[in-house]
Amino acid sequence: MKLAALLGNDTLKQRLSALQAKGKLTHSFLLTGPEGSGRHTLARILCAAMQCTAPGERPCGVCPQCRKVLDGAHPDICIVDDPEKKTIPVKLVRDACTDLYIRPNEGQRKIYLFPRAQDLNQQGQNVLLKSIEEPPPYGTFLLLAEHAEQLLPTIRSRCVELRLSPLPEAVLLPALRERFPDVPEGTLRAAGVRAGGYLGRAESILRDDAGLLPQSAAFVRAYCARRPEELLQVLAPMERLKREQLRPILTQWQALLVSALTSRSGLPPLRPECAQIAEARPVSDITQAIEAIRFALRDLEGNVSPGAICGALTVKLR
Repeated sequence: MKLAALLGNDTLKQRLSALQAKGKLTHSFLLTGPEGSGRHTLARILCAAMQCTAPGERPCGVCPQCRKVLDGAHPDICIVDDPEKKTIPVKLVRDACTDLYIRPNEGQRKIYLFPRAQDLNQQGQNVLLKSIEEPPPYGTFLLLAEHAEQLLPTIRSRCVELRLSPLPEAVLLPALRERFPDVPEGTLRAAGVRAGGYLGRAESILRDDAGLLPQSAAFVRAYCARRPEELLQVLAPMERLKREQLRPILTQWQALLVSALTSRSGLPPLRPECAQIAEARPVSDITQAIEAIRFALRDLEGNVSPGAICGALTVKLR
């Protein structure tokens, strides 16, 4: 994986190439941008570039050091996180700062990657600050956050910020076509707009939208036609479903309604069915339906029976 693997962001890539050419890759980077912007891709590239042993442009992507980084198996790259905790425990930060003074096993640098630095509390950031201020020559920190402002000014001032930018449509659409060859052009374009130009976010939207369930198609027809008896025919068989079978159906109904509602404000709908809903129903009806399904999903998590949930929806979705 070379720097070119990061799509768009030409100014950022030129800046990194210049720093690398001068041998001035810093000991602390702050990578910022929303989820799906490419922060994790850039972090892997930076880790590989710092450990790469090939002459010329780095990372080469093929030397043993690069391969270990890209396979997630490099002993000198330490991920500081506990995904099960809402806030990164201060103990993990302290342990990383202590480990920093043990020299690298085999790499040129010892890299500490914080994949959600915004979830460091003030105490954790202050502990980290001491190591960022005066690390050993081989010590490096990569902090990933959605916004730089989520970190203390003292942390930000000691990091080089690399902010990931949205991709222009000319770059984004070909990437989406390659990943989703069977999805219509209009849907790809709509996903790109809704994602704000960020590839990872657009991919997530398209994955969540993969395939219209039969119950969803029937729901759209009945709801757009304002026929309660047809809606009852859709919901009645769903009363016999298990909770894990009912959840994805209701989740897709909610997504269709939300897309229909947002299309009224100018965003392109993800599916033609969303456009049908937006045309057939006023905003008040769609908003009420979204709220009804939100409550239904909440009740589903609260062990309310599918029969009771579907029965309530036959009344609320008229």
